[in-house]
Amino acid sequence: MTLEEAQKRVAALRTELAYHAYRYYVLDRPVISDAEYDALMDELRALEAQYPQLITPDSPTQRVGGAPAEGFTKVTHPAPILSLDKATQREELLAWETRISKLLPPEAPPLDYVLEPKLDGLTVVLHYERGQFVLGATRGDGTVGEDVTANLRTVKSLPLRIPIEPGAPPPPDRLVVRGEVLMWIADFEALNRRLAAAGEEPFANPRNAAAGSLRQLDPRITAQRPLRLYCYQIVEASGPVPATQWEVLAYLRALGFPVSDEVQHLNTIEAVVEACEAALTQRDRWPYEADGLVIKVNHLPTQEALGAVGGRPRGAIAYKFPPREATTTLLDVEFSVGRTGVITPTAVLEPVTIGGVTVSRASLHNFDFIQERDIRRGDRVVVRRAGDVIPYVVGPLLALRTGAETPIAPPAVCPVCGEKVSHVGDEVSYQCSNAACPAQVTQRLLYFAALLDIEGLGERTAEQLVARGLVTDPADLYFLTREQLLTLEGFAEKKATALLEAIEQSKQRPLPRVLAALGIRRVGVTVAQTLLEHFASIEELAQADQARLASIEGIGPFTAQSIVDWFAHERNRRLVEKLRRVGVNLGRTAKPSAEAAQPLAGLTFVITGTLSQPREVVAARLEALGARVSGSVSAKTSYLIVGTDPGGTKFNRAQQLGIPMLSEQELEDLIAAGAPAAAGKAGSFSLA
Repeated sequence: MTLEEAQKRVAALRTELAYHAYRYYVLDRPVISDAEYDALMDELRALEAQYPQLITPDSPTQRVGGAPAEGFTKVTHPAPILSLDKATQREELLAWETRISKLLPPEAPPLDYVLEPKLDGLTVVLHYERGQFVLGATRGDGTVGEDVTANLRTVKSLPLRIPIEPGAPPPPDRLVVRGEVLMWIADFEALNRRLAAAGEEPFANPRNAAAGSLRQLDPRITAQRPLRLYCYQIVEASGPVPATQWEVLAYLRALGFPVSDEVQHLNTIEAVVEACEAALTQRDRWPYEADGLVIKVNHLPTQEALGAVGGRPRGAIAYKFPPREATTTLLDVEFSVGRTGVITPTAVLEPVTIGGVTVSRASLHNFDFIQERDIRRGDRVVVRRAGDVIPYVVGPLLALRTGAETPIAPPAVCPVCGEKVSHVGDEVSYQCSNAACPAQVTQRLLYFAALLDIEGLGERTAEQLVARGLVTDPADLYFLTREQLLTLEGFAEKKATALLEAIEQSKQRPLPRVLAALGIRRVGVTVAQTLLEHFASIEELAQADQARLASIEGIGPFTAQSIVDWFAHERNRRLVEKLRRVGVNLGRTAKPSAEAAQPLAGLTFVITGTLSQPREVVAARLEALGARVSGSVSAKTSYLIVGTDPGGTKFNRAQQLGIPMLSEQELEDLIAAGAPAAAGKAGSFSLA
């Protein structure tokens, strides 16, 4: 292929890939399979590798940034990025219209309005030159923000070049758009589960997760986070743009920008008030967190003529939802020890009802959070519960203190084994320094058993095995005898035989799940799969240095270092050697036939509620059987798996769309029978 031929093919591939990414990430209506998309991307990468002079910033291959930055540079916005006045009651909305009606210019048309969700994320300002994305900044103080262009490039729903749709009108040479980067609730929960499984601190809420992810100095970390973008305003343009907000939203959609589906055009303030009040009962159905609605005067010249007061535009107002929180008394704090030794504080509360659920325990996040908020035992505290998110303590009500409250200090010794607790430098976590701590061993054992489908090994059994000294690491499971199991409480011949059979069967689990089951920080099933595309066995992976690991796309420097550190410990090398001796699969095996390995290929699964095993384990199992990982419930969903206490958002959405629902047992029956023809839907697996 000549350079000229390659140039034409590269241009065609970029156009086609941008279009298909738009249909997948923005419209949620793909028209080609993932395999076809990957083939196009592989072809583009190969051509760019052969002809590096053809690489351009707007190429789909350039979404993942390069080396970490030393800091963020400042960016002055072309126009003020203003915040809004707020209302919480219908009377305030009516009063707002009365005020602005008195200020309308004589030529202004009758007032009509556009309602948009007040998205709970991080505001960004996106600059396009001749259709190409060239700069992205945070809102900052409204006048000056931070340059986060490299990180924004990794957000898959952000168009690197506009327009996306073939045949759409070209944009102005210069276009500046305002939007919000956020994280869907389901994606946030899945991220927190992955962080917890890797021994890392979870985020407090979706907004913190989105903001923290976008402001990473290393774009490769941002690229691993499930960020989404919604756009809603044109800040500046060098050419003509629509004259109404409703038309602006349609125009942004036509260019390929993602726009929320929860927008409305209403003609009267009375209709606006009714819509705001109705949204209070509908907010749980939205896939993202929104703390209210934004009401905008639809006619943009009228908005501009109304001006601003106190740095807030008169032509728009935010209707704030009441927060889902309550006050109660913090009675005590419990400390739990995870498999990596991290000690997590949990508040024990006087029971209180929040959103129809009785809450008696709530997250305190970490000890830095406790210190920053000065939370004490005996405090009257604010507790928040948003949707399906675990309740958490927001902070104390200082005015209600009596003087009897007592500070909460990190434990000096492990609450389980009594060994010294360590706290290194500026790290948030406090850790039990004893790798043989019974709590750590038990949690590592449960994690290992869950990922390798060792049925019959629950928490009570794990605790007994550790307490009796029968198991000191997961490899000891393979040396257990029937006689030893029969000495445990609750074990008889049948149960002991079943557990030993499950342990034996676990030796042949897929290699990515075995690697993830080792418990290396930041290495879950997805990262394990990425690693094993480059290493033929776990032993080979153990020989890799940090630079080699960090060079792999999708493996950041911190993950790379945690892998090196894990294999540097003698006890971990002994664990791998013991697993090898007993015959656990530590090397890549040949792929089984598609029929045998992929009985659920082409099906979409979504989970809601609590299951009998961790969702990460269910995800790994379904992926191994052919399911893929994606967003929330949609028309492409094949089945909703319903556990106990299902969340309203996914459950209600599935009911609306007529999605079939399965219990855990029915899921097992489905797997045993293979994918039924009646399902017939392509898609992916999601953690609700």
